[in-house]
Amino acid sequence: MPLVETLARPATRAADGSGPTVMVVDDEPSIVQVIQAYLERDGYRMVTANDGIKAMEAFHRTRPDLIILDLMLPGLSGTDVCINVRKQSQTPIIILTARSDETDKIVGLKLGADDYVTKPFSPGELAARVEAVLRRVRGGSSECDVVAFGDLVIDYPAFSARLDGREVDLTPTEFKLLEVLSRRPGKVFSRLELVDRVHGFAYEGYERTIDTHIKNLRKKLGDDAAEPRFIRTVYGVGYKFERPAR
Repeated sequence: MPLVETLARPATRAADGSGPTVMVVDDEPSIVQVIQAYLERDGYRMVTANDGIKAMEAFHRTRPDLIILDLMLPGLSGTDVCINVRKQSQTPIIILTARSDETDKIVGLKLGADDYVTKPFSPGELAARVEAVLRRVRGGSSECDVVAFGDLVIDYPAFSARLDGREVDLTPTEFKLLEVLSRRPGKVFSRLELVDRVHGFAYEGYERTIDTHIKNLRKKLGDDAAEPRFIRTVYGVGYKFERPAR
């Protein structure tokens, strides 16, 4: 069984790398590459290390905002890395390991880890956990809770959208789509990426259902697909939320 559940993700526009810095520590190059590619597309700056000693060197050099840490490492174990980091800082740590025994999970959390993901894992789930941990550590959302795009106001914690002052009646799936797109204005999301973000898994059979949800969302927002104010179709790729005018 592969240690990472692979996703057939078409390449999209490169992220600007303006987000928090995440350090990935794992001695499996394929795992590091998958996580790095996935999080870079979400705008995170990435630092990597393949053993415990290099991880501590990179930690002191870059001071990342979050660490994804494998427990089974050469040189210096992930357990020791976790202990050493905790002696110096409260940098959030997500333990990533093939160990599924409950004892290992408890030990990792007692060492000061903030979350725990067992291999094989979904990159989409890991990305969601990274975002959730950063939000929790920062005492709320790592991004604005309420944003306005012209006369469209989106209140993310309240799962609410208002257009011209009136509530827009959105289904949970429609609101989640709106949230994913509007959180990253200008970023192009493939249909498969949107399936993964909305449903928590990337299943190609669901790709075209995104088109239906987008059509319904546009209708409720009064958005014209030919001359969109909010959601633009990027032909052959997917969809993006229009950047607000300066």
